[in-house]
Amino acid sequence: MDPLSVLRDFTTRNELSQIVRVGDHYRFGNSYTFPCSIETAYRSKQGNLYTLETLVYFVTNLNSKHHDYIRIAGTHKIPAVTFLDRKPLIDYLHGKIDSTDAIEFVAPQAKYSGFDEYRPEEANLGGMGLEGEIDLNEGFGGGVVEDGVALVREIERPFKDRESLLQCRNRDFYSVLVGATKRNEERERSEMQQRKDGLVAKSRIERRYGEEVGGFDATPKAKMHLKGSKIGEGVPIILVPSASQTLITIYNVKEFLEDGVYIPTDVKVKQMKGPKPDCVTVQKKFSRDRVVTAYEVRDKPSALKAEDWDRVVAVFVLGKEWQFKDWPFKDHVEIFNNILGFYMRFEDDSVESAKTAKQWNVKIISISKNKRHQDRAAALDVWDRLEEFMRSRSRS
Repeated sequence: MDPLSVLRDFTTRNELSQIVRVGDHYRFGNSYTFPCSIETAYRSKQGNLYTLETLVYFVTNLNSKHHDYIRIAGTHKIPAVTFLDRKPLIDYLHGKIDSTDAIEFVAPQAKYSGFDEYRPEEANLGGMGLEGEIDLNEGFGGGVVEDGVALVREIERPFKDRESLLQCRNRDFYSVLVGATKRNEERERSEMQQRKDGLVAKSRIERRYGEEVGGFDATPKAKMHLKGSKIGEGVPIILVPSASQTLITIYNVKEFLEDGVYIPTDVKVKQMKGPKPDCVTVQKKFSRDRVVTAYEVRDKPSALKAEDWDRVVAVFVLGKEWQFKDWPFKDHVEIFNNILGFYMRFEDDSVESAKTAKQWNVKIISISKNKRHQDRAAALDVWDRLEEFMRSRSRS
């Protein structure tokens, strides 16, 4: 087929996207390949034959205005279709008319005789003899064999290039991608659950003082008496005030110590469902230490038994004398020699609010009323002093 008929066929079937330029040739799907500069059978009103490059560029840019098309074609150094030829050429290429006086089908050029197109489905080529041998000298005036070989190399057309080889028809890679993604997500969930189970088991093991489980050597804790200096056997206890006017209570102590976030007591009371807890367990979540110690937080000192007082290691004070009523200590000096004291305040409050606490051997922890990102530093300060206190007691 001639290039004009092939271009008209692809245009009417709306398959212009399959026309690909490869070097100096146009490839029409996997069926035909023509040089870009080959002259077609469509003659301009100015007398010249339009080349295939001109017609392909024209038909693929029909949506552009004609003066824009002329300007852009000039920048690409492609001869443009004249305005007089525009309408009849469009009608012919889109199949509205079957022929026009501008079309003059002529014999192919000599250099492409018998080889003007590449048809991979055709086993025989033009000029092939009965025994399957190509007569390279036939039709060329008895030229030498070398000229025939050069001609064959000149008219060779690539059947597939690197990009077409990568295109696999009738293959659904999307389903493969979805399946691989699901497998990765399931594996990540499984690994995450295994890590979570391992942390829970490790936490349970580390809470069991004085035992050696699975090769983990937990340090035994000696029993502490009031007149001694050792920590009592069991989970250490932190006392907080039961009064609502204090910053740290049984309601919000867990969020402050574990997450480093201060939440007002009244907000936590509204969020809480059920009765007020008698005991809350806290751990230092943002610690890099291998051993994570659990602490019990209570707000009813009167409910403690004599052996429970051996486990009290810290207290958040109100700054009021009545907080220590009925405690098994004779004065503040003895209390804060055996127990670590903290006093929580807002940094904007007056100094008078901490006047009484300053007279005691306690650490004043200041937080902001509005800057919640600073709460973590205050919580870390509490943990650092608490851990240092526990180490000093263990060494004594």
